[in-house]
Amino acid sequence: MCTAIFVVVAQETADVDKSSIRLPEFDIDPILNVRLSTDWNTFFVIHREMNSDRFALSVDDYLAETNVLLYLNDAVTQLLEHKEEYTQFGVGRYFAEYFNSVKNGNHVLFREFNYIKATPHNRASFIRIFWRSFRQIGKNGDLLAAIEYISLLQLLCPDFPTEMVQNTARIVLIDDAVDSPMSFSDFLYSFQIKFYFEEFLDSVSVIYQDLLSGKSPNTVIVPTSSSVEQLSSLAEDELEVQEAVDSAIFAECIEALCERFKHSHPSSSAVREILENSQRVSFYGFLMAMAKSENINQDIGALPNKSELLLDPEMDRELERLIAQISISPTSNSSGSATGLKELPKKASPRKSLHHRKRIEMESDGSTEETDSSEN
Repeated sequence: MCTAIFVVVAQETADVDKSSIRLPEFDIDPILNVRLSTDWNTFFVIHREMNSDRFALSVDDYLAETNVLLYLNDAVTQLLEHKEEYTQFGVGRYFAEYFNSVKNGNHVLFREFNYIKATPHNRASFIRIFWRSFRQIGKNGDLLAAIEYISLLQLLCPDFPTEMVQNTARIVLIDDAVDSPMSFSDFLYSFQIKFYFEEFLDSVSVIYQDLLSGKSPNTVIVPTSSSVEQLSSLAEDELEVQEAVDSAIFAECIEALCERFKHSHPSSSAVREILENSQRVSFYGFLMAMAKSENINQDIGALPNKSELLLDPEMDRELERLIAQISISPTSNSSGSATGLKELPKKASPRKSLHHRKRIEMESDGSTEETDSSEN
């Protein structure tokens, strides 16, 4: 038995010759743990392979947990917005490439911020792309200010908010000015926990404020989304100068939060391990400890251990391959390579060059006649 969802692409694709397009069956495990099989009668049927955990969830809970509908909705939306382009090489191929990009984590590149933060998989994929794109900064040992990290992030996501980077800088630079330079590794691991656990940390900041105000742990209420929106910005500003709270009490409140929290959050054991190391803890001290936690980093699964952060054999092999291709190219081996490179544009489109040359000669002849007549 399996859960089936039928997605019908309406009249926008009615003009496509269906008989000429074979829709493939392809797998997108393990990211979504689903398989797509396609035919024109149902267009897309999605079913989950048999799993003992499947029966512990209702259909709605399963769909919400795996975010299948979100990806399907985005895929169909992108198809309809660019249907003239995608229907040329086949709708089936488009969906195959879309879900392969989701599986590989490339689907968030250059997308809007609301999309890259829409699912935990999207967030982890964006963190990984940021690391792989700018890992060379860490290799070189460069220190960058928050405004420079904002520029790098906005190269990958044009509308990435500056507030996220500024809040990350506060984790790294607890006692320093927010505009002080930061190493790539310090920024990256702090950015990871701030971005991946954003809603969780907003709720933790409200709990922390309640404890600082003297509330009993029994009266600390797990914040709702509306209370977080009202209090988190105020708490972020005030927490920089606040004193620490009792670690054991703080841990109890966070564990209670984790039990009922619907968004991504670290495991209770990881939180307990962090808070057992000291009797009292500040909010940003807690966040820094989270950023340094190998267990939390492994749970997210986007970044390697810190000792391996600057190593990326797959990317290094790709760079070596590209360099090798450049080194053996015909133009680089020729004795007059510089001359050859200059002549390439002329050889690429001789008809256009000839037309361009004739036009210049005609314009030149006309200007000469005007000059001659003026001299006469």
